[in-house]
Amino acid sequence: MERIKQALERAKKERENEPRPARSLLQRVTPKPVAATSDKIVYTETTVFRPDPAVLSANRVLGGDSAASATDAYRMLRTRVLQRMRENNWNSLMVTSAGVEEGKSLTAVNLAISLAREVSHTVLLVDLDLRRPGLHELFGYQPKAGIVDILESSATMSEVLFNPDVERLVVLPARRRVENSSELLSSPEMLSIIAEIKSRYPERIVVFDMPPVLATDDALAFSPNADATLLVVAEGQTGQGELSTVYEVLADSNIIGTVLNKSQGYSSAYY
Repeated sequence: MERIKQALERAKKERENEPRPARSLLQRVTPKPVAATSDKIVYTETTVFRPDPAVLSANRVLGGDSAASATDAYRMLRTRVLQRMRENNWNSLMVTSAGVEEGKSLTAVNLAISLAREVSHTVLLVDLDLRRPGLHELFGYQPKAGIVDILESSATMSEVLFNPDVERLVVLPARRRVENSSELLSSPEMLSIIAEIKSRYPERIVVFDMPPVLATDDALAFSPNADATLLVVAEGQTGQGELSTVYEVLADSNIIGTVLNKSQGYSSAYY
C-alpha cells in the first residue's frame, strides 16, 4: 500500500503540472480520418482483420457463437454506461479490476463491441495493460507493432490500429510487455497521444483496458486521464477488503459502476 500511496501523490502532482501536448508527436501519430459512405465506414489506412469465429467463441468474445444471455447482459451494461457518460458529457472510460484474472480485459472487449453496435458513435479500444498486454489475443490477431512502438517513434498510429471486422470499432494494441509501464503511462509523449485520441472525433468513445489496481500503480497513475472508471469483480474471487481498498485508492476517480463477472447465476439484474 505504501507504493500505492506514493503513486497517488505523484498522480496529484502530475495533474497540477500536466504538460502541453507535443505538437510534433501528434503530427507523427495522427492517422487520416476514415472515409465514410452513407451505408458503412470504410477504413482507408487502418488494418481490417477478420477474426476466426471459432477463436472468438473460445475466448468468449461477442461475435463468435455468443449465447443470447451474454449478448443481452452486455447490452444492459452498454446502456447503463452510456446513460452515465451522456449525463456527464464524458467520452472516455477506464476498465480495471482489483486483482488479476477477474475478467476486466474480456469485459473491456465485449463492452467495446456492444458500444460499437450502437450507430450513434465510434469506439476506440486501447490496451494500456502494458505489463500484460493481451487484447489482440482475444481476437486472434498478432500485431507487428503497438502503442509502445509509437512512443519509441518506430511505428505510426495508422500502422498499429486494426479493425476486428466490427463496424465503428478500432483497436489500439500494446503488443509487447514493458517493465517501466507506470512511467510510460505518465510520460509527456503518452499524454499527448491520449489527448489526441480523446479529442480527434467528437462522436468517439474511448475505452482503456488498464492493469488491476492492486497489482501495480498504473491504473492509479493513469486515472486522471479517463473521464470515468468501470470496476470488474469476480464472484468468489474478489474479497470485500480488496474491493474497499480499490475504492479508497480510486477515490478521486468517477467510478460509474461495478461489473460482477464469473457469476454462477443469471438474472435480469445481472450487472
